[in-house]
Amino acid sequence: MSEEKRVFPQSVTAHPGENVIIMVYKIKDVEGAEDKIKDFCGNFSAYMRSMLNRFPDSEFSSTIGFGAKAWDRFFSDLGTPKELEEFVPICGGKYTAVSTPGDLIFHIRAKQMGYCHEFATIIDMKLADVVEAIDETHGFRYMDGKAIIGFVDGTENPAVDLNPFDFAMVGDEDANFKGGSYLFVQKYIHDMSGWNKLPVEEQEKVIGRHKFNDVELTDEEKPANAHNKVTNIEDADGNELKITRANIPFANTSTGEYGTYFIGYARSFATTRRMLENMFIGDPVGNTDRLLDFSTAVTGTLFFAPSYDLLGQMGGE
Repeated sequence: MSEEKRVFPQSVTAHPGENVIIMVYKIKDVEGAEDKIKDFCGNFSAYMRSMLNRFPDSEFSSTIGFGAKAWDRFFSDLGTPKELEEFVPICGGKYTAVSTPGDLIFHIRAKQMGYCHEFATIIDMKLADVVEAIDETHGFRYMDGKAIIGFVDGTENPAVDLNPFDFAMVGDEDANFKGGSYLFVQKYIHDMSGWNKLPVEEQEKVIGRHKFNDVELTDEEKPANAHNKVTNIEDADGNELKITRANIPFANTSTGEYGTYFIGYARSFATTRRMLENMFIGDPVGNTDRLLDFSTAVTGTLFFAPSYDLLGQMGGE
């Protein structure tokens, strides 16, 4: 019996990082764009090895992902991941999860911002003529892993001893894209003035956890619209469905901009979308996430992050 081929996924389940750069691009409709994009895919693993060899203690990692339009434009000959499409906005009675454009994303993380910057300059050097920046956000680890609003972020991530394929990476259900991941991002801006006016006890009811020790509120204490309650979903058999979050805070204090960059890696985007529908529409309808009273989503884009094996094929190997 032949041994099943091992698949090498990108580092989607890596530590969120002390410092992060997220870059979202449009790929220009110019001569040479296809060749440069495919060449970059083929060499991406080599760029990663070079960084890790040069800076072995940097805790460096980077993920590359493609939006639906870019995939159809450059890689349709390889087929299309089952759930890769342009994100359709989720419009609730009160709030909307907007959809914003994006062909290409890089999620760069490292112990120091200098390492992130070094890799960002490599990207710029290789792709400068064929991409146009849509958004670049620099994030950082805040205190002991807290979001800007003062609560620990990522507590609901799968336990480290669980198989990441169960939550963050495509499996045999879409065999040609096994080891890939559906990467969904949203940039949230927080109303810190309004948030800070809430007593701590009220903030805890918004999140569903105690602020200072991250202990979950009891079912009796937790309102139906608490953030960690509306985003807790199950399948038909009662099994909890999870994704891997790599959220990162960002801020521009001189302009009063404070936010959270939501970064969610999932085996199935349907799981992420159900969480978003619970937040923005409610289940039952109207039971929307209380956190949205203080947090506005200004972006929303879906990408697919291929395995290293598939990136090689995308590069013509």
